[in-house]
Amino acid sequence: MRTIRRRDTHTGHDSPAGHDNVASAQDWPAEIPPLLRRVYAARGARTHAQAQPRLNQLLPPDDLHGIDEAARLLAEAIAAQQHILVVGDFDCDGATACAVAVRGLGLLGATRVSYAVPNRMVHGYGLSPALVDELAAMSPDLLVTVDHGIACHAGIAAAKARGWRVLVTDHHLPGESLPPADVIVDPNLRGDAFASKSLAGVGVLFYVLLALRRRLRDEGRFAGEPPDLSVLLDLVAVGTVADLVPLDVNNRALVAAGLRRLRAGRGCAGLRALIEVSKRSEAALTSTDIGYALAPRINAAGRLEDMTLGIECLLTDDARRARELAEILDGINAERRGVQAQMVGDAEDALAALSIDGDTARVAVCLYHEDWHPGVVGLVASKIKERLHRPTIAFAPSEPGGDELRGSARSISGFHIRDALAMVDARHPGLVGRFGGHAMAAGLSLRLVDLPAFQRAFEVCAAELMSPELLQDVVLSDGAIPPDACALATALALRDGGPWGQAFPEPLFDDVFDVIQWRPVGETHLKLELAWPGGTRRINAIHFSGWDGTPPPSRIRAAYRLQPDDWRGGDAVQLIVVHREPVGVG
Repeated sequence: MRTIRRRDTHTGHDSPAGHDNVASAQDWPAEIPPLLRRVYAARGARTHAQAQPRLNQLLPPDDLHGIDEAARLLAEAIAAQQHILVVGDFDCDGATACAVAVRGLGLLGATRVSYAVPNRMVHGYGLSPALVDELAAMSPDLLVTVDHGIACHAGIAAAKARGWRVLVTDHHLPGESLPPADVIVDPNLRGDAFASKSLAGVGVLFYVLLALRRRLRDEGRFAGEPPDLSVLLDLVAVGTVADLVPLDVNNRALVAAGLRRLRAGRGCAGLRALIEVSKRSEAALTSTDIGYALAPRINAAGRLEDMTLGIECLLTDDARRARELAEILDGINAERRGVQAQMVGDAEDALAALSIDGDTARVAVCLYHEDWHPGVVGLVASKIKERLHRPTIAFAPSEPGGDELRGSARSISGFHIRDALAMVDARHPGLVGRFGGHAMAAGLSLRLVDLPAFQRAFEVCAAELMSPELLQDVVLSDGAIPPDACALATALALRDGGPWGQAFPEPLFDDVFDVIQWRPVGETHLKLELAWPGGTRRINAIHFSGWDGTPPPSRIRAAYRLQPDDWRGGDAVQLIVVHREPVGVG
């Protein structure tokens, strides 16, 4: 059962115990209201610089292991006018990283740059030997992998056997051994001294470009000022938010700078077109808009079609072409929603048949359906994980009728899903094919015949690693907003106080309200008019997916976000309810 619990608003998760995290008023600009300072404190931000970091606070590239060698490799390729082939990935992080690489290398003087991306249904994940065979026709001199490579031993070996040099840029956790690349840049390599381990794949690539620019400048390669790489930060922001990496201070500086470019109308043509087709406000764009509107449309290409469509949208400078591609991506995303709805329905039926829904004894869930699409299983796993608050893995055939499965795993906070898969692999060698990922998301391959054995092994490992506290579905609240502060100025301060995201969550508040009026909206939403008990102030609210056919009680405790009410305009605000509980009256 989901419950509301208030955060400690004086000490953040990374603050020393017993130390007050709220800086004195004179330490903050006057435009930062006390409510927002309280929110920052609960997230461990003790100063304005930690709360709203700027680009001049970015960690320097120097501590990234291998980055000087990467810059040297690229500088030599540029000087020799060699063919640099960027190998992308079929998710949004991989697509934006690919676009940043192609655009950035061009800015820095590379004249022969091209890209390729695996097709999920044909090649599987990453640089595989099959993909290398296809790339041979392009005759590359140097391969640069983005957002993958750390687990692509066979593909990199195949590339090296052809005489190509290989630069791996990745952020995924390495296995017991490293692939035979010429250079690897990954902040999660053992012994890497880079202080932020949370860079997305696009962030790692951006850092490589920073190091390359410095090397080219030191070698006197630029006639004037070095190229401005900040023009790439719109793409860096989108990929970073989309990949759900923790928004530590370093990542927030990158994302905030990218959002400023997008809000100022200086984003690349493809992102501007995606903002338009998704009906978002460019001037008020937020990280939430990236996560729920832009990223799904880019991701849809890699899930159902070919991510080349998404990358082309991000690379074109022709506004008309960008609009055409954005509309295609929008259509693919609509198709993806239909496929996802069907698959989630299948998953719900399976849960009901197995009596899993509501089974508090089960600590993890594995689901499989022979008709599921491998490009959408991650979304199914995410939906079921949210419903049950349990780590969930969803499997689909790699190809229709095939005997190999592709699984996508999603986890809950505190349970490292990739480490759990590594435990299964160590205890049962050969059971899992390939696997990799992060704490919150991972992917794996598996033989269909081995699925029952894997389910048992995974559930045993999950039970060992899971504590009872982790299984409690808790909505963390930042407390209450006083009724007189529920105004447009507060809503805008909260909206613009980000970027908000993974590990730096968007502000969420809670309070007790009387339900004055209510009505269903569409098939699943609930529109509410609420009032604070004992007062006269009323406020509009909406609970998306909150209508289950049962009228709400007369008094509720609601966890909510305060947002401008764009439909009403002017100074109107509304509460976006994310959870509600009945409260006794009396």
